[in-house]
Order: sequence, then C-alpha cells, then structure tokens
Amino acid sequence: MNCIIIDDEEMARAIIAQFITKNTDLVIAGEFPNAMGAIKYLNQNETDLIFLDIHMPDFSGFDFIQTLKNPPKIILVTSDKNFAIEAFEYECIVDYLVKPITRDRFVKATQKANSSTTNTISKEVKVQAEDNKNEFYVNIDRRLIKIEIPSVTIVEAKGDYIHIKTEHKNYIVHSTLKKIEDKLPTDLFLKVHRSYIINTKKIIDIEDNSVLIGKDVIPVSRSNRPELMKRLNLL
Repeated sequence: MNCIIIDDEEMARAIIAQFITKNTDLVIAGEFPNAMGAIKYLNQNETDLIFLDIHMPDFSGFDFIQTLKNPPKIILVTSDKNFAIEAFEYECIVDYLVKPITRDRFVKATQKANSSTTNTISKEVKVQAEDNKNEFYVNIDRRLIKIEIPSVTIVEAKGDYIHIKTEHKNYIVHSTLKKIEDKLPTDLFLKVHRSYIINTKKIIDIEDNSVLIGKDVIPVSRSNRPELMKRLNLL
C-alpha cells in the first residue's frame, strides 16, 4: 500500500516514517511539509493512504481534504483530541491518531486502513460523537470552539459567513446556514427566514411578521410563519 505523509513538523514526519519502514504493507511514496506540495503531487500521482496532520500553516487538514475530489483513505494525526467530532463527518477518514503516537496505536490504525473501505473511524470516536449531541464545534482561527446547542439563540447568514449568537457570546464562522441547520435539533430550532434560524424557546414576543429574541428583532417570512405558530403553546 503506497502512502504519503503530510505534516509541517519534521520530527513528526520522521516518527511516522520510522513506523512505516517497520510495516511491510506500507511504502512511503512522498513526504510533504505542507498541503500545497501534497496537492501538486496528487494531481499527477495516486496514493492509497495519507497520514495527515490537522494543524498546518495556511491549510488545515480538513481544508486539504475538501480539495480532493476522490480522497484516498486518510489517517489523521494531531495533538488535539477535540477534532474527533469533525473527523467523523468525513467518510475517507479511517482513524485518528493523537500525538505522541505509540507503535501499537500506529499498527492498529494501519490495520484498519488495510481492511476498511470507508467510514470505519474508530468506535471511540463514534461514541464521542453520540455523546455530544447537545454541542457542536466551530473552527475559529485554527481553534475548535465548543458551542452548547441549548445556549444558541439566533443563527444569521451574512454572505459567506454565519453569525451565531448564544446567551453568553457571539461567533462568526465561515459556513453556510444549511450546514448549521443540519446540526441543530428540529424540535428546538426553526428557520423563520432565508437568513435566520431561531431557538423557539428563546422567543420573548411576536408581533406581525417578526419575533423578539433578547434585544434582536428577527423577521419571519410569510411562508415560515404557519410553522412557527404551530410550535407555540397558545391558550
């Protein structure tokens, strides 16, 4: 199985390469200190497996994956455990190694890559994903910030960015309203306008075609008003 290593840390690449040389099933086809070099290589070559660091200059590991039309199997390598939830969303990711990597854990990951097809990330990550249904993470300045879902009051689309308001703090992230909507429970949140999703439990009052949440007046489109009225416990 041909593989490449993408990591901006020379020592990290050396450790993975050392593990690979002791694994007869793997052959190193290339090592890259950044995503751009790897992208150029993959434009002209194919590989079976990528060992991919998440934190890299200019391009994160997840940004890199999104540039690939048909990504091969990928084993993520990172020093941050908090990326496990986001990793579970990618079918090409077969495992998630946390630095410092042990020999036994490396072997387990490569065995999984050999035997798997897609979406076989470890049970530990799946369990963690199931245990975090009341929260999601947003990528801000190369950091994953946890947001408690019940604390979200308003989600507003502003061009290519999303403004997430919570009871304690506001966040601006590069995403789409649809992607955020998919992460929110439908029994608590409702899209009331093409640019707004609201937490229906945070409504203070409703007047004409708008709702008041905190100090914000949110427009309600005519097509979404009937569904909003169904959600209300009217006397």
